[in-house]
Amino acid sequence: MSRRPALTVVSGLVGNGAPPPQPRVPRRGLIRPTPGGFVLLVRLLPGQVPENFVKAAPAMAESWQVHAVRVTSWKPGVVRVVAAAADPLAAPRAPKQRGPGHLLRVTVGALETGAAWVLDLRRVPHWLIVGATRSGKSTLINALVAGLAPQPVALVGIDCKGGMELSLYEPRLSALATNREQAVRLLAALVDLTLDRMTVCRAARVRNIWGLPDKLRPVPVVVIVDEIAELFLVASRSEKDEAQAAGTALIRLAQLGAALGVFLVVAGQRVGSDLGPGVTALRAQLGGRVCHRVADPGTAEMALGDLNPDALKAAQAITPEQAGTAVLASGDGWERARSHLITEVEAEAVAAEYAHLTPVLSELHLEAS
Repeated sequence: MSRRPALTVVSGLVGNGAPPPQPRVPRRGLIRPTPGGFVLLVRLLPGQVPENFVKAAPAMAESWQVHAVRVTSWKPGVVRVVAAAADPLAAPRAPKQRGPGHLLRVTVGALETGAAWVLDLRRVPHWLIVGATRSGKSTLINALVAGLAPQPVALVGIDCKGGMELSLYEPRLSALATNREQAVRLLAALVDLTLDRMTVCRAARVRNIWGLPDKLRPVPVVVIVDEIAELFLVASRSEKDEAQAAGTALIRLAQLGAALGVFLVVAGQRVGSDLGPGVTALRAQLGGRVCHRVADPGTAEMALGDLNPDALKAAQAITPEQAGTAVLASGDGWERARSHLITEVEAEAVAAEYAHLTPVLSELHLEAS
């Protein structure tokens, strides 16, 4: 409201003969069109906070007659207002592949803004993906593997449900563990692999493998863990020791792997603190989060609660009819997105087509056999 010096307001009455207070309109930037609507920046007035605009987003959508309006913080004192004329997630179109693409960068779907949903492991090296049955979690993993298969990377799978999910890609996997005992050995081998790479980097006086010459640079390794709960659920003392060993190895890989070319993609239907302190410690190391529709609020809280409360609310609003829709969050903010549909038949075909590109990592084969 106008803060004129001569204006006095007592119990809602304007005194001293001054005119009634007039609302001040926040300053906005240029309205820029997007593939599915438009976007603009708005500078906050003194006393305003981004939450004021977040609460007003539904009213903006009704007034502008658009599908949805979402408000995010752009920088201190400025918010970003994105309007979507229609739901871009209703039927996302797979983008046309242009050239070989960038290493460890995959387009897996579409964002609510209409832009491509890109998972870039060089920028955000470790990801946590959660989702209930038939929520789209497996479809996202299919899209990720299909995008990585043509690239010069090693794919390693850990699927403690007997390999029911990741065995689809076995021709393209450098190693696959199908039970917890194999997983513990495979994870230990991966830790040894990172330590060996650390020795190479130290001898070459570089801080990561990307500083090594091309001839000396080891192949990047992407470790996909499906159904993380199977690694941590225990029923006996021996299983407890295995679970603790697996959790410790995963945490070490998350701490050391980014600089040494080892990347984690951890997925599960349920991820909660009740699985043990190792899960919470691992979650803290996974900077990228993807949350589909989940069966319990604790899993959504574990995935998004420590990053952004607005993202948590958006994830909890996903309905069973919105299969494939997810909320992704990282230190850069959050977005609603939907992965491209990659069927099991297509996933198997991609794995077979690029099986000849599978790097041979003998140390992992020996440990996982």
